[in-house]
Amino acid sequence: MAVDRLRTALGTLADPHSFSSALALGDETREQLTEQLERMLLIRRTEEAIADLITAGEVRCPCHLAIGQEACAVGVATALRSGDHAFGAHRSHGHYLAMGGDLHAMVAEILGRGTGCSGGRGGSMHLVAPDQGLLGTVPIVAATIPMAVGAALAAKLEGSSGLAVSFFGDGATEEGVFHESMNLASILALPVIFVCENNLFSSHLHISIRQPADSVARYADAHFVAAEVVDGNDVCAVTAATRRAAARARTGGGPTFLELVTYRWRGHVGPSEDMDVGVRRNQDLVHWKRRDPIARLRAALSASGSLGTAEAEVLDRAVTRRVGEAVAKARLAPFPSADSTERWVFASMNHGR
Repeated sequence: MAVDRLRTALGTLADPHSFSSALALGDETREQLTEQLERMLLIRRTEEAIADLITAGEVRCPCHLAIGQEACAVGVATALRSGDHAFGAHRSHGHYLAMGGDLHAMVAEILGRGTGCSGGRGGSMHLVAPDQGLLGTVPIVAATIPMAVGAALAAKLEGSSGLAVSFFGDGATEEGVFHESMNLASILALPVIFVCENNLFSSHLHISIRQPADSVARYADAHFVAAEVVDGNDVCAVTAATRRAAARARTGGGPTFLELVTYRWRGHVGPSEDMDVGVRRNQDLVHWKRRDPIARLRAALSASGSLGTAEAEVLDRAVTRRVGEAVAKARLAPFPSADSTERWVFASMNHGR
């Protein structure tokens, strides 16, 4: 299907020339907004450092970077609380860090070190931070969506106020288990939030080649699930939408589907921007960079007098220094011991050793 024949339900949300101005800050406090800026900077600087490590040959595992999509992870995480659980996919560095996962443990995992969050055995796509509510990330497309539904069912059966979140991309909506999960969540009115980061690409294929419309929220309508379509590069809008979805889930209102429209600056996997692949990517990326979620929040804070230029630069330098220290520490960490390679593989193994 040609791009010009695509049914455009997203309108200006999918237009790279739109939404480049400063954000409307909404009801969040200065402290909360500054914390969100810091968390987005942490994700950005960490992923830039990972890209450099890949280029230098120090990282050997596949890494899917979410540079440009930081507001999705941070906005959703802001609205969660202790007792909530989240599940990610192959592009989940941002989800891990937004939920408070240990920076060193993630970098060490990507470098294959024993101090990594998965013991150095999983790499970039197998992150876990159970104490912060992130119960795992899995590279199989759509695989963690039913896991989130299961966690939501458990919360409902236990009578808790907890909810579950599933992070996935627009490509996952083309998998059968996504629709099965939405159907069950709708029928049982489960406290789950389906968070689709629609960056308009699945691997190297633009959505116009794969689907008859650019918005995937239509699937929520089919399953009678409440839905919101939001500018995924506006952390304030993402936070507000997630708060509404969380309130609905906690009061028995059932699931919500959030379609966060965004764009990744790097290619499907690795540090390259992949300007030579994909419909319009070589034309659109430069304009999407003007919709930078970090720059837009920083501009809004500056315009409101909440954060001056000098303060913002100090914050950025502090984050960059923190990332550098985590990388240096991870480089010195030991690799997993040889006998640990069999741990968790066979049921008969002594897991306590």
